Amino acid sequence: MNQKVYDLIESYREDFIRTLQAWVRVPSVKGPAEEGAPFGREVRDMLTLALKTAEDMGFAVRDFDGYAGDVTLGNGEEPLAVLGHLDVVPTGDGWTRPPFGAVIEDGKIYGRGTNDDKGPTLAALYAMKAIQEAGVPLKQGIRLIMGCDEECDWECMKYYTAHTKMPEVGFSPDASFPLINTEKGLIHFDLTFPAADSGLRILRMETGERPNVIAGESEALVAGGQDIADRVAAYAAKTGMDYRAEVTPEGVLIHATGISGHSAFPEGKRSAIGMMLLLFKALGAKGGLATLADRVGAESDGRSLGCACRDEISGPLTNNMGILRLEQGTWFATLDFRCPVEADQQQLIRNTRESLAGIQVTVESVKAPHHVPAESKLVSSLLAAYEEETGEKGEAMAIGGGTYAKVLKQGVAFGAVFPDEEDLAHLANEYERIDSLMLAMKIYANGLIRLAAE
Repeated sequence: MNQKVYDLIESYREDFIRTLQAWVRVPSVKGPAEEGAPFGREVRDMLTLALKTAEDMGFAVRDFDGYAGDVTLGNGEEPLAVLGHLDVVPTGDGWTRPPFGAVIEDGKIYGRGTNDDKGPTLAALYAMKAIQEAGVPLKQGIRLIMGCDEECDWECMKYYTAHTKMPEVGFSPDASFPLINTEKGLIHFDLTFPAADSGLRILRMETGERPNVIAGESEALVAGGQDIADRVAAYAAKTGMDYRAEVTPEGVLIHATGISGHSAFPEGKRSAIGMMLLLFKALGAKGGLATLADRVGAESDGRSLGCACRDEISGPLTNNMGILRLEQGTWFATLDFRCPVEADQQQLIRNTRESLAGIQVTVESVKAPHHVPAESKLVSSLLAAYEEETGEKGEAMAIGGGTYAKVLKQGVAFGAVFPDEEDLAHLANEYERIDSLMLAMKIYANGLIRLAAE
């Protein structure tokens, strides 16, 4: 890579850190829509800040009515795309540092968005800055597109593509290195059913904030007294799972502690919602809760739903119940599927509906799988950049997560978590190593030069 680009990137370090801290301190969780702020005031403020950052660097920027924004380097009708996002998931429980404090300790910057996805997005922007300031001649423009609804419904990308032409080729800095060229399909179900009029009576429960987050904590108030508390303790001892029960004047307050994570990566995690379902069944729950305990429970492979499947390209199906709550006598739940590339998504939907008899199953969204051949110029060029900057062999991988790469005809996910690092996206104490982000910046610059320079 151009030595001047290297030198410029090294010189950006302190400015990059200060800018990332400012970005992370904006709590850009989706909120109620306002005029000019379709995803809430905080997300609107984050987009404004990000575009101002790019404008101050000398880039041309566009604001698509608060839905998304873009930053352009160079010219051309078919720019190379870099797609990041500025919204973040809610903080959740378990933080030991301020979630939006951008605290720096031991070379790490802590805060929601440092990893997913403000840190990598900003690293890509600084890579563009280095290419611009070094005067690298480009045969193709580069466009950084920053969305604002990636963690929810992707309304940002729908609006963006309706108002401008989306590039065909590019990458999203929103996953892991070396490179992800295959993403599973997604199915999001909404489930509703009435509370049973017999069996265990649950008085109150509201767990989960996003379908794609494995709940690490769950709490429910159930009718009963010491006998229920004793049965909870016995079930905890029998299963080895972490349950606590407290007798209160209102009833028995039950708490389940699992292991939180992203729904695409259930290995080593334990859903607190699944734990509650199994406990409810053991305590005598009837109706829809008993069905969910039998058909979903704490499983993450869709086996009891009749949906377990896998392929050689992308691996096994995974599922997650991210939300379970009781509202005025009606239960509401979500179910999140990550489907292998070769799976028949319509058959999976039919199997789920048949398995959940008595429960209203609504298909909220379906997203097709995505695959870019490993021999493509995009994949080979980006892997070459990764190998040159790290000295490590690069290979293309498949994941269950869904990134903006899906909106491109040829799109891949490229960084910024390295193979030997812990991925804390959606988890408490999310952080990113500053040295890792600086290395990612070099990799992005190298890859962009390989793909877009003359």
